[in-house]
Amino acid sequence: MNWQALTDWQQLLVWPGPETETVLWVSQVFAVVFCTVTVNFVLMRVIDIVDHFSRETHNLWDDALLDSLRIPIRLSIWVVGLSVAAEMMQAVSEATVFDYVGDVRRVAFILIIGLFLTKLISNVEKNLVNPDRMRNPMDQTTASAVGKLLRISVLITAFLIILQTLGYSISGVLAFGGLGGMAVAFAAKDLLANFFGGMMVYMDKPFKVGEWVCSPDRSIEGTVEHIGWRLTRIRTFDQRPLYVPNAMFTTIILENPSRMLNRRINEKVGVRFDDWEKMPAIVDAVREMAKQHKDLETDYRTLIVNFDSYGSSHIEFFIYTFTKTTDWVTYHEIKQDVLMKIMAIVHEQGAEFAFPTRTLYMAASNDVDENPNQDDDQDDQQEAAEGRAAQQRSRRRQGGNRRDRKQTWKGQQDQSEEDGDADGD
Repeated sequence: MNWQALTDWQQLLVWPGPETETVLWVSQVFAVVFCTVTVNFVLMRVIDIVDHFSRETHNLWDDALLDSLRIPIRLSIWVVGLSVAAEMMQAVSEATVFDYVGDVRRVAFILIIGLFLTKLISNVEKNLVNPDRMRNPMDQTTASAVGKLLRISVLITAFLIILQTLGYSISGVLAFGGLGGMAVAFAAKDLLANFFGGMMVYMDKPFKVGEWVCSPDRSIEGTVEHIGWRLTRIRTFDQRPLYVPNAMFTTIILENPSRMLNRRINEKVGVRFDDWEKMPAIVDAVREMAKQHKDLETDYRTLIVNFDSYGSSHIEFFIYTFTKTTDWVTYHEIKQDVLMKIMAIVHEQGAEFAFPTRTLYMAASNDVDENPNQDDDQDDQQEAAEGRAAQQRSRRRQGGNRRDRKQTWKGQQDQSEEDGDADGD
């Protein structure tokens, strides 16, 4: 190896060829790699400085752009440096592997551009739904749907460009995709049904992430955590994850309680029958209390307080009104306050709440005989005596019959003996 060739620095600037000494082109390749590392390090420091100043601005696009450029710039520098080094090695080597350097470089740049666009879309999506960066943040469901569509479009476009770069015909690929799409549609109809179900959720927006949904048709109730292209994840109130295929949302009835405007209070209260004269005053006082309550919506919603019905042990009135809040915990606090005030009103009017009662009327002692069982005892004794007399008569008849049969049999025996004696004479 001729190390003296390195003393001529002008030879280091000449592109190597088949006659270039080994020590010279190896030094050139090393210099290219070293310059690549140095430029990469310097550019990262420059980006860090620019990023530091951009964070002090209120523009959200510069942060998204810088964060998206960080990795693609580093990859671009490495692709340029390594491709230059590979072309130098190709000039002094006959290996066929270096023939693909140009195609690899073009494919790498296409992938880098695709990576930059996908990261930029993701960063913009995060900024659009961030309330700290946007005065009116976008709905997370809509932002997620648009972001996914754009990312899929970028990936498909990058794939088609790579095929065109490698010498494949895009028209043939698209024609094959049209014929193969029918087979895929039949083979994966459930998957496509879920995909289009997800599209309908994104377009119609019956619910979004963070809302409470329930279905009277199915056992589905909980908070939406994620809306995907195939599945929607719902967290039930007992903290179990529920995975629902998107195709189901096109066929079931879905209720979204998170979008209710008010919560309803519909309670019935019973007081004693003895307090019926106080019922009008109680109803009027409860109605006035509801109108004055700061947490009840009585201006734009129905308010009804009236005597309603007769119960088995009470008379009943009801209150029908709505709260201004839709928060579940706050609603119960307001409902408790309303019910406590109703109890106070009933007490102030001198009435009492009813409880299940039953009145028994006992017959007076002078309304019946002193010994009500005496007649029954006499009847029983008479029936017993008659029964004993009948038994005695039956026994006497049976005894007379036996005596008659005995006498008859004895007479027949005597007659037979007399007949025998006559025959002997």
